[in-house]
Amino acid sequence: MPVLRLGLPKGSLENTTFELFAKAGYKIEGASRSYYPTIDDPEIECVLLRAQEMARYVDEGILDAGLTGLDWILENDAEVVEVAELVYGKVGRRPLRWVVAVPQDSPIHSPADLQGKRIATEAVGMTRRYLEKHGVQAMVEFSWGATEVKPPYLADAIVEITETGSSLRANNLRIVDTVCTTTTRFIANKEAWRDSFKRSKIERLAMMLQGVLAAEKKVGLMLNIHKDNLDRVLGILPALHKPTISSLADENWFALMTIVDEALIRDIAPELIEAGATGIVEYTLNKIFY
Repeated sequence: MPVLRLGLPKGSLENTTFELFAKAGYKIEGASRSYYPTIDDPEIECVLLRAQEMARYVDEGILDAGLTGLDWILENDAEVVEVAELVYGKVGRRPLRWVVAVPQDSPIHSPADLQGKRIATEAVGMTRRYLEKHGVQAMVEFSWGATEVKPPYLADAIVEITETGSSLRANNLRIVDTVCTTTTRFIANKEAWRDSFKRSKIERLAMMLQGVLAAEKKVGLMLNIHKDNLDRVLGILPALHKPTISSLADENWFALMTIVDEALIRDIAPELIEAGATGIVEYTLNKIFY
């Protein structure tokens, strides 16, 4: 039986990834005891790897597909197929940035000021390409961790990943420039992508994961409305496209169904009631497929 070899990120994205797969209908077990967890799909074999290594193994064909950040694809200069962008992280649901950061009192205020300086980072290749783009020569050294504590004594600047910048500020650092903006990507090996079975498995899995993320922070909304108030309600309701309108047994009444941002409900529910809506029901969504 053909099998898809799938790499899942070990570390900061691990738990969030498993939760995402569970919502997509895939149950992963045994990750706490093994780097080869089981998944309830006999046509998929999973292996846990650090996101930093994933793109290289997919590029080489050791894995058919995997999840990693755009940053690590660039860092490894990997030639892979980017199947889907999956905007999720350890905590938030927004892109992350690799930034140049320096002490608050540093004289470095632009990329040009990095000339001749020492820069510590885990993303050595990415940083070197950034410096080349700006025509700057500097010493770039690999940081094994705790990069934020390197300046000013062990490095003049760092290139580090951040979501909000709070950790950098806590270490009395300020951002000079953005090197790369990154999100999680579902990637595939080029040969695997040409295989009809593997491509179908990858595409279906990507579709389910994207459906889960599309449904986050959105809810379904149902309500009844008299035909005389229909236009007023339509003027209040946002929608992915247009609300679904169905006739009821009483020809003077309609049922409406739509999808809205969950945060909007507290604002539009009172307006809908004032506009004559009745029987308003809010319900959760598992997945949305566009």
